[in-house]
Amino acid sequence: MIVLWGIGMRTFHPIRKAIFPVAGLGTRFLPATKALPKEMLPVVDKPVIQYIVEEALAAGLTDIVFITGRGKEAIENHFDVSLELERILEERHELEKLQVVRDTSNMVHVAYVRQKVPQGLGHAVLCAAPFVDDDEPFAVLLGDDLIVADVPAIQPLIAWSREVEAPVIGVQAVPTAEVSAYGVIDGEPVHPGVYRVRRLVEKPSPEVAPSRLAIIGRYVLHHDIFSYIEATPPDARGEIQLTDALQAWVQDGRPLYAIEVQGRRYDTGSKLGFLQANIELGLRHPDVGPALWAYLQDLLRRLQSG
Repeated sequence: MIVLWGIGMRTFHPIRKAIFPVAGLGTRFLPATKALPKEMLPVVDKPVIQYIVEEALAAGLTDIVFITGRGKEAIENHFDVSLELERILEERHELEKLQVVRDTSNMVHVAYVRQKVPQGLGHAVLCAAPFVDDDEPFAVLLGDDLIVADVPAIQPLIAWSREVEAPVIGVQAVPTAEVSAYGVIDGEPVHPGVYRVRRLVEKPSPEVAPSRLAIIGRYVLHHDIFSYIEATPPDARGEIQLTDALQAWVQDGRPLYAIEVQGRRYDTGSKLGFLQANIELGLRHPDVGPALWAYLQDLLRRLQSG
């Protein structure tokens, strides 16, 4: 699509690429993640990362780039063809399971980039720069944030980004006591649930936080963000934060919007969020939902009775 931009013309590409930074070490789940990537931990019967890839595909994103690190080979294997497993299932006439395996391997074509040293989310996104064309917007989906919604969580961000021709980040309101665990925005409302971002603050104390709108793991960004990330100095932990690069973007007067993401979000990077996801999605699962509900009711009765 060609649109007027200033006094000239500029080409805007459709949003097709999705970047998945999955190089984190997952230390909160040790020892489970000593040999298994945290993104491969199962929620009921699928790894967390598959739920989020399915969200991206449902929103029309077609080109997937995983930013991986050491020990993440299981993610590559999961989305690859497994001829031996397929042969065994076929010989056993377990055709339903065979179809599930084939559907997973045929789900998406992906590229993999190794982030050799974990240096923060900003650096992970920067690793994808060779795969993004000039003037091409792209999505970023974090492998910890599993969002269950009627509409794919990233889809409204894509739609608004096309509407305003600017980057968009996802936010959700969190309790005041939890704002120090997130990047938080100061935003001017422009539409119900939509804000023009005036300022971003990384992990503020509740006393100085500009709002309770926390940045969650969904972004639609423009190619120019790479130059801002390159200019962002490391923080006290030696990491390059994407929030800092976006703050510099806003300080330069460039438009950035935030959309309140609808749906139930599970922070599967925390033990509690992971357990909540398994329980709640387990209750929705047609195979185990009714039995799990009966078990939980019985457990509650036993706990109440002492």
